[in-house]
Amino acid sequence: MEPKQIWKRRWASDSSPILKKYMEVVCRKKSAVCLAADRYKMNDLFQLLKEVGPYIAALKTHVDLILDWDKDTWKAFCHEAGELDLLIFEDRKFADIGKISKKQMGGIYDIQSWSDLVTAHLISGPDIITGIQSAWKESARAGGVLLLAQMSSRGNLLNDQYTDQVIQLSKHHEGVFGYIGNGSDVEEIKKLRQKVGEEKMIWTPGINISTGDGEMGQRYGDPYDAIIAGSDCIIVGSGIHQSENPADSAKTYAEKSWQALVDRA
Repeated sequence: MEPKQIWKRRWASDSSPILKKYMEVVCRKKSAVCLAADRYKMNDLFQLLKEVGPYIAALKTHVDLILDWDKDTWKAFCHEAGELDLLIFEDRKFADIGKISKKQMGGIYDIQSWSDLVTAHLISGPDIITGIQSAWKESARAGGVLLLAQMSSRGNLLNDQYTDQVIQLSKHHEGVFGYIGNGSDVEEIKKLRQKVGEEKMIWTPGINISTGDGEMGQRYGDPYDAIIAGSDCIIVGSGIHQSENPADSAKTYAEKSWQALVDRA
C-alpha cells in the first residue's frame, strides 16, 4: 500500500521532513517496529543490527550506556543503520531548560549529528523543544522530538492531568514529532489518540507478544492491539533481542505491525 493509503490525513498534511521520512520508511519496509537496542557493547550492537535491520523501521539507542563507546565506531554504526533505511532514535529523555538541552544535544556524544529523533519531558516547559530543534538546525539536519505523555511502568507520575497539559502546550509545535504512549494498556492508547488528534505520531514502548508483567515494574501489551488502538510505532526490546532467534522475532513483530496498519487504514 502507498503511504497516503496507510497514513491518510497525516500524509496529506504539511508534515515535517522527519515525519514524512518515517512514514515512507514504514511503507518501504512494511514494518512499524522500533527496536530498543539494549545491548551495551559495540560488537553486540553491530551483530544485532545485522540480524534484525531488514525488519525494523527505527533503532532506539541509549548512547551513554555503551561501555566501549568511541566516536569513530559509533559513526560507523550510525552509517550502517542508515544503509539499512533506519531512523535512529536516541532515548535521552531531555528534561532541562532549552539552553541546557541544546548543549546536551552536543557534548561528547554529539547527539545532534546522528539522531533523527529524541525523547524529552515537558516538565521544564516548551522551550526545551526549541532548544533541541536549534541544535539540529546548527548541524544542518532535521529531527523530531517525542514527548513523554504516558509511561508503561508501574507507579509512574504521568497522570491524566499531566498528559493533558503536555498535549495542550505542544500539539501545534512544529518541532514535536509526536508522543510516547503507554503500550501496555490499549485503553490508554485510545484516550491518548483522542487527545492528540491525527496530526502527530504516537510511539509505544511496553510491547511484547508475551503480554503481562516483566522485570522491575515493566508491563507489556500486544503489538497488533496497540496499533489498532492508535499507536504508529511499537517499540520492542526483549521480545526481539532476548529471543533465541532475533531475526525471526523481528520479522514476526514487523508482520503484525504492518497487518495492523493495513487493517486500521
